[in-house]
Amino acid sequence: MTGPTLRGQAVLPGVLALAGCAHQVASAVAPAAPGFVLGVWHGFIFPVAWVLSLLVPDIAVYAVPNNGGWYDFGYFLGIVFLGVGANRTRTVYVTRVVRR
Repeated sequence: MTGPTLRGQAVLPGVLALAGCAHQVASAVAPAAPGFVLGVWHGFIFPVAWVLSLLVPDIAVYAVPNNGGWYDFGYFLGIVFLGVGANRTRTVYVTRVVRR
């Protein structure tokens, strides 16, 4: 192994160890607060909520407090798969033209 591969294998355990130390502030987690379904919805409407949050001070793009990891997971799914991260277009590249 050389260069970047060896370096990546050396850095990965350190990054995983630091990620294992991360925790959410207890005051930001409430069991009866928004959960997975509202996280998906908030992720899906993120672009609109972001623009409105710049204009209206009472609108936020993320619900605090929430119920923790499930809300975060739903928010991620809403943004990546349903919202702005979804790429519904198809790009066609013409590499050769066949003439008859």
